[in-house]
Amino acid sequence: MKNQALFALLAALAAPLSLAAFTPYAYAKPVYVGVDGGNIAVSGYDTVSYFEGDGVPVKGDAAFAVEHDGAVYHFANAANAARFQADPDAFMPRYGGHCAWAMSRGYLAPGDPLTYAVVDGKLYLNFNREVKAKWDEDRAGYIAAADTNWAVMPDDAKFGG
Repeated sequence: MKNQALFALLAALAAPLSLAAFTPYAYAKPVYVGVDGGNIAVSGYDTVSYFEGDGVPVKGDAAFAVEHDGAVYHFANAANAARFQADPDAFMPRYGGHCAWAMSRGYLAPGDPLTYAVVDGKLYLNFNREVKAKWDEDRAGYIAAADTNWAVMPDDAKFGG
């Protein structure tokens, strides 16, 4: 009887944790802001621009900067900045802008804003063209693995694991 009560208590406590563990954006994670200082995410590219027109990324302008989750995002215009502010998750690159293929392998690596793909309405960055070519071979598989790894990635994680 005592073991059953303990098991029930542990199951009740673990249930919310198990859901959070597999929700990629359940809590803040490290955002890749480059090495140039200034805490600028996506190397200053306008994340909304990936989803407009022909989907070619446009460099943002510091005059249209928005701070979100400790990083600063630049936008090409006030309208894009407002769209981002209204729904940041819709426009933020997955895995904090880190390389999607590296995240599928369980570690952080820089994401290049010019080596990207939009898959099912989500933005993914890769380290370089060679890595992206590998990632393109099995996007769905790498995304599934990366989502799982991102969910358990420590908030204070550093490059290389």
